[in-house]
Amino acid sequence: MNFNLSESNLEIQKLARDFAQNRIAPDVMKYDEFSEFPWEIAKELGEMGFLGIMFPEEYEGSNLTILDYAIIVEEISKADPSMGLTVASHNGLCTNHIYTFSNDELKKKYVPDLASGRKLGAWGLTENVSGSDAAGMATTAVKEGNYYILNGSKSFITQGGVGQTAVVTAITDKSKGSRGISAFIVEKGFEGFSVGKKENKLGMRSSDTCELIFDNCKVPVENLIGKEGEGFKQCMQILDGGRISIAALSVGIAQAALDHSVKYAKQRKQFGKSLAEFQGIQFKIADMATEVEAARLLTYKAAVMRDEGKDFKFAASLAKYYASEIATKATNEAIQIHGGYGFIKEFPVEKLYRDVKLTTIGEGTSEVQKMIMARALVEMY
Repeated sequence: MNFNLSESNLEIQKLARDFAQNRIAPDVMKYDEFSEFPWEIAKELGEMGFLGIMFPEEYEGSNLTILDYAIIVEEISKADPSMGLTVASHNGLCTNHIYTFSNDELKKKYVPDLASGRKLGAWGLTENVSGSDAAGMATTAVKEGNYYILNGSKSFITQGGVGQTAVVTAITDKSKGSRGISAFIVEKGFEGFSVGKKENKLGMRSSDTCELIFDNCKVPVENLIGKEGEGFKQCMQILDGGRISIAALSVGIAQAALDHSVKYAKQRKQFGKSLAEFQGIQFKIADMATEVEAARLLTYKAAVMRDEGKDFKFAASLAKYYASEIATKATNEAIQIHGGYGFIKEFPVEKLYRDVKLTTIGEGTSEVQKMIMARALVEMY
């Protein structure tokens, strides 16, 4: 068992870290303050190959591993969790769904533009009536001639406003429950497809989050992904992989919280000593470091298992659950260590504290992860 990253992994890590700290970090608060999507940074991420991380070169991807993917998301998230989320969702949801389940014609049509970053992707599963209960969606798709007519809406969609290509789920046969849900590729510009309100969020503010609306939206029949009724199963598989990236995002946030806390504790003086000399602060830092390292190991293990073609579902849920929870704890401790300064926007931990909460909600809440793990354990025994 080798816990060391390969030379290639380390090169990818350095590339992502340098870009994140030198290019992304300086303007983080500007984009956060105005809830503005950083188009130029997204373009540069595409040029670096970070929007097509694990896709083959024939589709203009970087042909890297899932472990590389986790490393990249972690490093970018240390500088700005919003951009980490953009990289994670673009790669792991929309693009990966099309690449994994579409026929060759659809893959050749859509994946190159997404993997190269020429276009951004969105993934529409959640609705205002169905969150964790994804099968309870209300959006419908009725086949009429050469088109499926979609009616309904999707909520809280990452890249919903800036994405040009979206994977959207809809009910094609209500009598079959989750087996009556299908997935479609919908392009911006399709008749009846529009973007609704942009959400004004607590955190992850420069990550675009919008409502998608389908009003007799005409989708060509050839844009059905796979077969009718396979959409829900496809989505559950996509979420399994996506949880690795959210775990990596969480590790990045937790590591940033630790880094800023140690730096501040060494500089801040109270009662004639630095905060780092007080045992109470030392214990907080030690606990944070232990939990961050444990979360990283769980995340990398899940990534390697997926790279090796093993069943990674349990490992992904475990990593996502633990990493998101300890990241939430780490940001809370970081605020405490910073005291009053942690409560103002001049210090990075304030933003980390706001951003982190999404990690315990998105791509399956912590409660959902525990359900998945418990069911697997019961079956195992």
